[in-house]
Amino acid sequence: MTTLAALPRGRARFDSGVRLAAGSALWLALLLVAYWWAAGGGIRDLPGWVSGLNSAGRLTGLLSAVLLLAQVLLMARVPLLERAFGQDRLARTHRLTGFTSFDLMLAHLVLITWGYAAGAVTAVPATFWDLVTRYPGMLLALAGTVALVMVVVTSIRAARRRLRYESWHLLHLYAYLGVGLALPHQLWTGQEFTASTARTVFWWTTWAAAAAAVLVWRVGVPVTRNLRHRLRVTSVVGEGDGVYSVYLTGRHLDRLPAEAGQFFGWRFLRRDGWTRGNPYSLSAAPDRHSLRITVRATGDNSAQIAALRPGTPALFEGPFGRLTGRARQSRKVALIGAGVGITPLRALAEGLDYAPGEAVVLHRFRERPLFDREFRVLAAERGLRLVWLPGHRRAPGSWLGDGIPADDVTGLRHWVPDIAERDVYVCGPGPWAAAVRRAALAAGVPAERLHTENFAW
Repeated sequence: MTTLAALPRGRARFDSGVRLAAGSALWLALLLVAYWWAAGGGIRDLPGWVSGLNSAGRLTGLLSAVLLLAQVLLMARVPLLERAFGQDRLARTHRLTGFTSFDLMLAHLVLITWGYAAGAVTAVPATFWDLVTRYPGMLLALAGTVALVMVVVTSIRAARRRLRYESWHLLHLYAYLGVGLALPHQLWTGQEFTASTARTVFWWTTWAAAAAAVLVWRVGVPVTRNLRHRLRVTSVVGEGDGVYSVYLTGRHLDRLPAEAGQFFGWRFLRRDGWTRGNPYSLSAAPDRHSLRITVRATGDNSAQIAALRPGTPALFEGPFGRLTGRARQSRKVALIGAGVGITPLRALAEGLDYAPGEAVVLHRFRERPLFDREFRVLAAERGLRLVWLPGHRRAPGSWLGDGIPADDVTGLRHWVPDIAERDVYVCGPGPWAAAVRRAALAAGVPAERLHTENFAW
């Protein structure tokens, strides 16, 4: 069980320092490459038409390269960043950084090609072909650009909604290929990368650090943990309404650094579907002997959860996420979840330390609450307060169910009068969670005590 005394203010300050240091490092890297560009005549060349195209092309390429490396680090599951930012903030930062980097990369491609074509639009196609076929590393860079275009296009929300999660996840991994293919071009032909020893050391060091982060945290650590713990399914229990709980056990689970509220990426080694990973939260606090996840059967992989047999091996990545006691800053907490999004909050209700009345659960559901009996046991044994909110969601901009005669903020203050004094943990569909966040902020909850989680993979 996580105790408040073991947590908090020191870790909160440390995490805040990590966030400040990471943001500062990114801005300093951008300023440094911009300074090198300016020192190399970048500003002086801007007034000329052809020289200006080439100069602007070099600058956009440099900035794009820095942001591309930042993206790799954001995707690398570095524990220091995971614990400090949490998946929700990392996902937003990754998305913003990714689209900005991609736009700058396209600008770099257009400007450089146009500049090499002496500013003549009609000469651009032939110049582009000449660059790709004659310059070292350019053909690989073109292939990398195609891979990154595919990743970006499938990350646009309209396209993302049309893809299965498993397909999107697989396509998204091509980002690593795109970044890797761009490296030879930059280090072989880019004068801004090789004009001095300091620049060469900077770029090789940053590329090596990004590659090492991926190899260690996306490959080495998962392989080591799977070999150590050898998880397998012990049973699958139906919770009703197409929801199933999967119980797992393994070796040395006391050495698995998992906390209530976190999630893992899961692959179950059955005949089909084992190559595609899905993120599922722990729905019970880890007890050193077993783990439990709870899944709603929706996508192809999740629909097969009910058919898992005892003894089925499971591969996992994680644990991930900051929807844990680590983010907690006050004694009182409010856990607000919708549908199957209540699963990590169920684990938190068990794993957090609190006195009777200090923790309250607000559960939005359509027909019946998930884990009803388990929550009632926690209420009887630990003084957890329960607020059930049944019904269909009444409007796109509201988090409440139909039939509740109150607006979002009034309802929240009615059920939790001291909501402004609590840490608020929220988990559910994105638009619904955003509505809860708006209501909580309007009710006086400080932004730093609002904790949400986005399972972006």
